[in-house]
Parts: sequence; structure tokens; C-alpha cells
Amino acid sequence: MTEVWSRSVSPVAGWLVSLGCVTFGLLLSSCTTSTGTTGSTGQGYRSNHPAVKARDARIAQEPPATYYYGRRYFVDGTRFWGYVRKAGQPWSESRLVIMDESIRHQPDRVPEEGEGLNHGYDHNWEYRIWGSFTNQEIYDPNSNFILPEFRLSKYELVSKNPGFLFHPNETYNPRKLPPKHPPLPN
Repeated sequence: MTEVWSRSVSPVAGWLVSLGCVTFGLLLSSCTTSTGTTGSTGQGYRSNHPAVKARDARIAQEPPATYYYGRRYFVDGTRFWGYVRKAGQPWSESRLVIMDESIRHQPDRVPEEGEGLNHGYDHNWEYRIWGSFTNQEIYDPNSNFILPEFRLSKYELVSKNPGFLFHPNETYNPRKLPPKHPPLPN
């Protein structure tokens, strides 16, 4: 019986092992390095995209300043505010932050529910913001992110429609988390 078992199983086992090796090889060969990391958009940051290069060139011309640029990034239920970058730095170097409102309330400080403007109404608006990083990291339990804290002292609206944040093909979903850190160019 042992002899019959080994003869009947061996071809099947050999076939399964071969199939497993071929499948593993195909999966491995499909793992490639892209020109950037994939963020929330699934597109990845492509520093060679003409629109990204043009915008980064405009940003590079910004004079050094005592303020930052902030881009509101709203996701339902989370407590982070959005991305903050220094003047002259591309958005790929920005940081996702939680705002410390001990000096000034963040721009969208309105009720989270009810009539009128709701919390997050200013998604993707761009602000000039004054303040500083507190060197504290804050845990946002709803996103499971540990993020730097930015103490806001003043803000002014720059644009209600500034365009894409990281890449022209990015899509927004108010129920999907952004990348913790912006995608980095190669």
C-alpha cells in the first residue's frame, strides 16, 4: 500500500510544487521599482511629470519667509489638519501635522455636524500659516498615525482651488487615509 501511495501522490505533489514555483516566480517578477513610492493616490509621486516639475519650479522661486504653507487634508473622523511645508520647499517635503490651537483656532474650526459649514469644508484649500513646530509628536487614534504638532499663531487663505497636492492624477476619498508622509521623489 505504501508503494501505491507514493506512486500516486508523487506526480500530483510534483505538479503542485511546480505550479507553486511558477506562481511564486510570476509574483516576484511583477514586483518592480517605480519612479516613486505609492501614496494614497495609487499613482506614486513622479518627479518627472511636467505639471509637478512646473509647480515645483514655481515653488522654488518663493522667497524665504517666516511663514509656512499649509494644505488642508480632511478625512472623516481623523484629528490631523493637513500638510505643512516651508516656503520654497516642494509639497513632497511637507509634513502631515496635528494643529495645536492654544494660540489660534485652525481655519476650519466649526461644528463637526449641524447646519452651515461643517468641519473639513476647506479640504485642499491652501493657507499661508504662521507658527512653529512644537517638537512634540501626537497620536491620532483614528488614523493610527503619530504626527508632529504645529502650534498655529496666524493664517490667511491663499487659494480655495490650488490644484493637486502631490501628483496631477491623485484622487481624493474623504474616508481614505492619506500617506503619513508625502511620497518622495527619486
